[in-house]
Amino acid sequence: MTAPHRFGRMPVVEIDRAALAANWTLLAARNPGARTGAAVKANGYGLGAAETACTLHAAGCRDFFVAWAEEGRIVRAALDAVTRPDDGTAPARIFVLQGLEPDSVPLHLDADLIPVLSTPGDIAVWRDGLRAAGRRAPAAIQLETGMNRLGLDRADAEAAASLAASGELDLALVMSHLASADEPTDQSARQHARFQELAALFPDVPRSLANSAAVFLGSEFGFDLTRPGIALYGGEAGLASQGLLRPVARLTAAVLQIRTANAGEAAGYGAAAPLTRDTRIATVGLGYADGYHRAASGAGVAVRDVRPGPQAVVAGQRVPVLGRVSMDLTLLDVTDVPDDALAPGDRAEFFGPNLSIDAVANAAGTIAYELLTGLGPRVERRWF
Repeated sequence: MTAPHRFGRMPVVEIDRAALAANWTLLAARNPGARTGAAVKANGYGLGAAETACTLHAAGCRDFFVAWAEEGRIVRAALDAVTRPDDGTAPARIFVLQGLEPDSVPLHLDADLIPVLSTPGDIAVWRDGLRAAGRRAPAAIQLETGMNRLGLDRADAEAAASLAASGELDLALVMSHLASADEPTDQSARQHARFQELAALFPDVPRSLANSAAVFLGSEFGFDLTRPGIALYGGEAGLASQGLLRPVARLTAAVLQIRTANAGEAAGYGAAAPLTRDTRIATVGLGYADGYHRAASGAGVAVRDVRPGPQAVVAGQRVPVLGRVSMDLTLLDVTDVPDDALAPGDRAEFFGPNLSIDAVANAAGTIAYELLTGLGPRVERRWF
């Protein structure tokens, strides 16, 4: 039996600063001719934007990407608390990816945020806001290259280029986003060519195209700045990244009770897991309210002929999830774990060094991004 865990009964995600920094350093080394930034949107992929940004800043990162201006304000405040203007390092840049509204221009200026402009409306709002404030400040341009999500098309890009050439629009970056960098298709090559074509309209502006997976596609995708996201946090970014990245987050929860049920009984909601043998069941304090997907439900709940069933790790041993994941609780089949190796209060690992987050996501029919960013507020974030 293991000793009672210091975290008590609540679910916890432990976050390894050294692993996060090591992943950023590895990704930076893949494209030494480019700057390497970091996507810290969605609260640092669910782990805490402030801690994430400060850890990466200490590793050398100076370019950060968020979705919304309010996220950027949080990151700026965190970085301001750990840096000094006279420390000899380049100031951090924070890019806001999802455009802007008129009332957000003052926040961008106050927090020194760089908006990524994706529509003519964004450009107009930014110019009007700067004019009203009597300020000049840089922006970035998003180009549509084939994902059909956000970005300027050719005609709008030409108009933006004219504004930049006349000095009416200060640009720090032109960028686009790849749709399929983690898949062996020719989509990325087509987008790369389209990006080069459109970015040529802005001849003196730095360029950025590569997300996590594109970092591994070759230096031609690196341009001037890469923007890794999931790879920083230990998630796979295509086949080329497998085995290279360190796990950053470890999700654990406490065993609340262990019981033995008889063959012929069933476990969980809907009696969805019929028991074919006498079964020791560990009830663990983690459920879909905490971000552990109901789709990760175990035996008897879903067809498992196309992906492996969900698992957890207890006492150093992988065990199956049993029955339906409920709001606050998950059942584990611990029949094959020695009786003296597990007791209430011990922790079960649901992803981490012993069970990759990608394997867990695959078993639940989702992706690592969703597992991380979906971690609920009851899950305590503990950095070490």
